[in-house]
Amino acid sequence: KAYFSATSAHTCTGDGTAMVSRAGLPNQDMEFVQFHPTGIYGAGCLMTEGCRGEGGYLINSEGERFMERYAPVAKDLASRDVVSRSMTIEIREGRGCGPEKDHVYLQLHHLPPEQLAARLPGISETAMIFAGVDVTREPIPVLPTVHYNMGGIPTNYRGQCITIDENGEDKIVPGLYAAGEAGCSSVHGANRLGANSLLDLVIFGRACAKTIAEDSKPGEAIGPLSDNAGEASVANIDKLRYADGGVNTSEIRLKMQKTMQTHAAVFRTGPVMKEGIDKMNALWKDMANIKLSDRGMIWNSDLVETLELQNCMVNAQQIIEGAEARKESRGAHAREDFKDRMDEYDYSKPIQGQSQLPMEQHWRKHTLSFTDGDTGKTDLKYRAVIDNTLDEAECKWVPPAIRSY
Repeated sequence: KAYFSATSAHTCTGDGTAMVSRAGLPNQDMEFVQFHPTGIYGAGCLMTEGCRGEGGYLINSEGERFMERYAPVAKDLASRDVVSRSMTIEIREGRGCGPEKDHVYLQLHHLPPEQLAARLPGISETAMIFAGVDVTREPIPVLPTVHYNMGGIPTNYRGQCITIDENGEDKIVPGLYAAGEAGCSSVHGANRLGANSLLDLVIFGRACAKTIAEDSKPGEAIGPLSDNAGEASVANIDKLRYADGGVNTSEIRLKMQKTMQTHAAVFRTGPVMKEGIDKMNALWKDMANIKLSDRGMIWNSDLVETLELQNCMVNAQQIIEGAEARKESRGAHAREDFKDRMDEYDYSKPIQGQSQLPMEQHWRKHTLSFTDGDTGKTDLKYRAVIDNTLDEAECKWVPPAIRSY
């Protein structure tokens, strides 16, 4: 919920990634934000990819199936980032639908009602509740909506969290594990494909369990805790409970969400993102001047929302700073001022005979963001991509290819 329009629940506030940041550890590749093409216009609720899988398609104000122009082979089933950008271009060029011409339509009413009832039962209900649309008779208004972050807490294939040492080499953080959307084992690179969040959770959740079972034994002594462990968290709660500044939590949250929606959107440019960073920096000053009205400890939603806002602010800062620094387009990160992907080789040609660019001169590398949870000051470092598989005999390295549809 760092963005104004998102498919996720209001509780999705990046708490895990923010906790890791406060511990002085990095998050990885936060600038790669996936926009799902079909969020219901105005509500942000998700219309699943299954709609298009079952034969639904997108149309513009002229009734044209415009995806045939952008991805002649895959059409409406192209990657999410490709479909989202295509929709944004249609809207920009004046072919959007509705009185404001600010969305497109997802058409399902050419499909038999029995098929909709059997294969997409929840969709019909969601469209009726959130868009007031009967999918058997009329199209659903949709808009690209923030859905997923390819970044997260960097981990290895065993689920162990990692950081880098002073030489830039990977270093395991003992006792810390991450899986699911919070983790970033980087199986998605810069663009997650549909259903692959199951991989995040099931495969790496299992990997964490296996690693813990291998490395730790029941009854083993636990490492010593520092004398002041947990005190900072309690002090933060008390500081917020009695905060009596001049700006409400909801005001800062809305400004943060609008800033991210405008300045770190589907298409990105350097000057627009720089302006967004300036706006975010100003919001950190507001955070120091925050006001809470509820001083209690029972069902204090004002306090909970402020704690969540602290987390959201860390995530938002890392997203926009990482995006502004990455001077290329890769996967879901599409820059209009740097339209090409910048790898260490030109992968449109055979690698043989090419000399590899040093890491400082290309962008096929991971961003690591270190953020101060009080001031928002963010430092970026970079980490090499692991190219070699665990077993060359079982699975050879697959070199990157040029994306085309």
